[in-house]
Amino acid sequence: MIEQSFLSINSIAGRIMRAPLRLIPGDWSLPILQGPLRGTRWIVGSQRHAFWLGCYEPAMQRQIAGEICRGGVFYDIGANVGFYSLLASNLIDPGKVIAFEPLPVNVSYMRRHLELNRRRNVEVLEIAVSDLEGEACFEEEATGSMGRLDDHGNLRVRTSTLDALLQAQKIPPPDYIKMDIEGEELRALLGAADCFRKYKPNLYLATHGREVHQDCCKLLRSWQFEIEVVREQSADRAELFAKAPSIIRKK
Repeated sequence: MIEQSFLSINSIAGRIMRAPLRLIPGDWSLPILQGPLRGTRWIVGSQRHAFWLGCYEPAMQRQIAGEICRGGVFYDIGANVGFYSLLASNLIDPGKVIAFEPLPVNVSYMRRHLELNRRRNVEVLEIAVSDLEGEACFEEEATGSMGRLDDHGNLRVRTSTLDALLQAQKIPPPDYIKMDIEGEELRALLGAADCFRKYKPNLYLATHGREVHQDCCKLLRSWQFEIEVVREQSADRAELFAKAPSIIRKK
């Protein structure tokens, strides 16, 4: 897989390589060029060009594509505009994907991606997963990819814990969880303690901040999960795979 994401947009090489891409209208839908989602229709302006080029987070794409079995349930927490929801939808069919995303503009793009690709096994919940139920402030970010819960945020969003949603039978128990929520990972995991202890889903986790990463790893190990670092992008961001304990899992 060709990866262009290592080229900074502020570098000369990065600007030269990306310059022709600016000529592509943002409302066009094009097939993703490579990777597990090759051929899937993608709206160019919904996110960075790396998504439709197929070079977005290639290590995590491969990890997820190599693990998912058909017929299960996949949670996409911090679904953004639906890249991993589309990936899981195809791999897990006839199983189900639950996509959690609180930002309205991202939800709109995600629904369009699902419609473009005729995906019918994805349920979209406009919720920020955390350790509390109710509402919270959400800080939007210009690209739509790095928004997060923040006390000084400009948007009010609905929040819930996975445990509360499962207890109310609003979502089916998961076999797999992907989580990328810009530093709120620990709070979301704390609000899913019963979920992880009871159903033991495999977890694909992006951590933001060294302290958050260490605390998440400590918590997951206390639940007897085995942790593999898939990619350490920087001192403050890593992608990891937490494998469920090798005992009988939910079926």
